[in-house]
Amino acid sequence: MTTLADRLARFAAGCRDGGLPAEVARDAVGRVRDVLGNCLAAHAEETGDGPGGPAAAVRHVAAHAEDAGEGAGGPAVRRVAAHAEDAGEGAGGPAVRRVAAHAEDAGEGSGGPAVRHVAAQAEAAVGGPGGPVAAVRRVVAGWGGTAAAAAIGLPYGLPAPSAALVNGTLAHALDFDDTHLPSVLHPSASVVPAALAAAEDAGAGGAALLAAVAAGDEVCVRLGMASYLPELRNSLFFEKGLHATSICGTIGAAVAAGLLYGLDAEGIASAIGVAASMGAGLLEANRTGGTVKRVHCGWAAHAGVTAATLAREGLTGPPTVLEGRFGFFAAYLDGRHDADALLAGLGERWEVVRTAYKPYPANHFTHPAIDCALALRARGLDPDDIEEIELGAPAPALRTIAEPHEEKIRPRSPYHAKFSGPYTVATALLGGGGLGVYLDDFAELHPRRLALAARVRCVADERASELFPMSFGAVLRVRVRGGATLTHRVDSSRGGPDNPLSPGELALKFRLNAARALPAREVAALDSRIAALATSPSCAGLARLG
Repeated sequence: MTTLADRLARFAAGCRDGGLPAEVARDAVGRVRDVLGNCLAAHAEETGDGPGGPAAAVRHVAAHAEDAGEGAGGPAVRRVAAHAEDAGEGAGGPAVRRVAAHAEDAGEGSGGPAVRHVAAQAEAAVGGPGGPVAAVRRVVAGWGGTAAAAAIGLPYGLPAPSAALVNGTLAHALDFDDTHLPSVLHPSASVVPAALAAAEDAGAGGAALLAAVAAGDEVCVRLGMASYLPELRNSLFFEKGLHATSICGTIGAAVAAGLLYGLDAEGIASAIGVAASMGAGLLEANRTGGTVKRVHCGWAAHAGVTAATLAREGLTGPPTVLEGRFGFFAAYLDGRHDADALLAGLGERWEVVRTAYKPYPANHFTHPAIDCALALRARGLDPDDIEEIELGAPAPALRTIAEPHEEKIRPRSPYHAKFSGPYTVATALLGGGGLGVYLDDFAELHPRRLALAARVRCVADERASELFPMSFGAVLRVRVRGGATLTHRVDSSRGGPDNPLSPGELALKFRLNAARALPAREVAALDSRIAALATSPSCAGLARLG
């Protein structure tokens, strides 16, 4: 009996052994470039060089304390800022831990409102002491092991699963990763870090890396497509609060790593069977906070590499791991899946090439609203004239970008602001960087953006709901002083299959991201090396950066 895992494994082996179509190979190069750029930007942010990193958190101490009622020139604030800046450290370091003591010396008392506010804001800006990437790096350093692959930002090598964990966490940390529709998942943030780690560990060349990325991404998005139910107009993963990106990404990562480790089709099928027991991820952090979601793709990459190495050593998975009575589709999707979406045209019609690159570092459901806001700004809308804003979005997206209402009009941290329809609309209306809204725009919860976000009301829009999730649409209606209403509608967000980013825009995104961690000369050298992957004899050191 030929099982679904067998079919996927044979497809993947064919990508490696028979080569890729030229269009797919070029697409894989773009996926590697986008992921490495995102990783470098996240590394800069985490270590303090980026706007949302520890140094930025410290620089905002005075402003946040002033908001809390202390006065920016007070001795407590001066001491906090000076000590933290001098130390060059982040919100979890000794300088910030001395907030209470210095404020107490200044006459406020360590439990006063300004102190609590300063500490909370500084911690929130980086997601805790050093942030999630720093936590992951500390953990993998404690694990130790034989150096086999590079992790961005570390001067030493790690075992391949550990390197995949670090780089996968970086790839997803900024919410700047690619998105496939209608599966509504981010394939490359798990698959590419797994492939980079396995390629370096195995001594593979660039062509093998590209084949692994293409096959792993395709398997990942096909599994996601199988979860889309037309009657729901949504993925059943999302209906159940499951993070398809990390669950399907674990299997895609295992396929990619298995190819690079030289597994045959039978071995890749076993890697799929093992990986299916390892994938996980819940979406509640999108709604009410927590930093664990930023580790989801790292864990998927880690689990995928681990599954492939276990399969290489003889561990086997159940042949019917996908379609069986207690298999993947029964467990995650209650048996309600679209087998045709999984297999139809496999190897002939490539879904991965339809995967959208993100122009803005925010949850993809916010993007059409950002497009609308930027268009109204370009038409001359003055934010100071705005009295009320209505954001019409797909009904399924409201659970992520509009609820709970109080959390979305006043997000608890800059990271959570990326999942807020009101805050991202306000940011775009006030003007942002990069391709319209950029990382610097989420350096802090800016009072002017919060004030404008409070005027945004989110509603379900019928037209956007009908298009979802084949495309992401939205409508923005802005009432200004004098009673006039300005309206702009988008049916397919920028970067999507029907409105793709240009080569120049993709190049700009990479340069902006990579330049946050590397000098211009090194950015250009990395870009050239990625462009030449198809003929490169080695992938070693691609992630030895930052």
